[in-house]
Amino acid sequence: MAGVAAAGPGQAVLRSLNDRPILDCTGRIYCIAVGKAALGMARAAISRLAPDETLVVTNYENDAPLAGAQVMLAGHPVPDENGIVAGCAVEKMLAVAGENDHVLVLISGGGSALLPAPLPGLGLNDKAAVNRLLLGAGLDITAMNLVRQQLSRLKGGGFLRLANPAPVTALILSDVVGDDLAVVASGPTVAPIGGPLQARKLLNDAGLWDQLPAAVRTVLSGTQKAARPINRAAENRLIGSNGQSVAAMAALAPGATVHPAPLVGDVGEAARIICDCAAPGTYLFGGETTVHLKGSGLGGRNQELALRVALMAEKLGWQDDWLFLSGGTDGRDGPTDAAGGLVNNSTLTRMRAAGVDPLDALARNDSYHALRSAGDLLITGATGTNVADLQVLIRG
Repeated sequence: MAGVAAAGPGQAVLRSLNDRPILDCTGRIYCIAVGKAALGMARAAISRLAPDETLVVTNYENDAPLAGAQVMLAGHPVPDENGIVAGCAVEKMLAVAGENDHVLVLISGGGSALLPAPLPGLGLNDKAAVNRLLLGAGLDITAMNLVRQQLSRLKGGGFLRLANPAPVTALILSDVVGDDLAVVASGPTVAPIGGPLQARKLLNDAGLWDQLPAAVRTVLSGTQKAARPINRAAENRLIGSNGQSVAAMAALAPGATVHPAPLVGDVGEAARIICDCAAPGTYLFGGETTVHLKGSGLGGRNQELALRVALMAEKLGWQDDWLFLSGGTDGRDGPTDAAGGLVNNSTLTRMRAAGVDPLDALARNDSYHALRSAGDLLITGATGTNVADLQVLIRG
């Protein structure tokens, strides 16, 4: 929870605005906050700047009233009709900003799905189908957002195109390992990761091209008019990250070992890395793994990682007491009400006593029901922030 608190969106926004105030605005200030931390970020910006207009787009779980702002809710991780409406509202606000005005954009993870804004020729069903395909293919967030940017009016610098000539400042809370700002929320204020050619190659290499809707293949094949090039830049500021949250955890456990590299890639390999920690002690990790879906069960990458660690610890014959937590800092892991899993040396015993075969559950990607049977789901509720995932292992 110290790691989650370190990613507190309000404090991060205030620190940035106090350190580097917005000084060049003689007109109106337009504030657009997008993502799972949008409400907290907007609340802080309103208290500090009192923008002339503030628009907040966040997911349903983080719904709350906010005086001085229009709050719009949309679907995540799969976009919905409310996201289409929210995207149009964002475009409308950006279009009225003039050269003497200033656009303040507050970005956090989740913004990519919350603002679908499909290109002409594409519908919401096309975007939703692409999202489901990408989420189930085990691709990392950079790869997914490379594809998403090619299909959207707002992603990959779209805010900059629409806000021209108004200057743009973006405060970004990163949920992306490595903090590539072109990837967070698909980079609405940053030049795109790549172009249609790179997206086509990625999808072909992943064996996904033929599964795409026909309209999406048409757009990516270049038969639609290309977006205008971006010939200016925003002032993009990184104000929070996974690494900062891991450091906050370490400050509360001075004897802990912090894993030197983020946990990324396949969840099975991440479990092996965690279980390589053989000596007694406390070990801290951060990152974002991927799961290749093969079954029709329910779960998320943190829940599956927790289940895999429990199985691997049993296979390795761990005899000491141990405990492992893996959780998403946003409080939601996959399409579930859990943030992740909290397992220990008695998890599998309790699971089997409840009539659940953990290996069978893993084969079906059904970590949610397996962990629930043992009472080992980590449930926090929505946290109002998002800086990827955090893990703690305690042995002995």
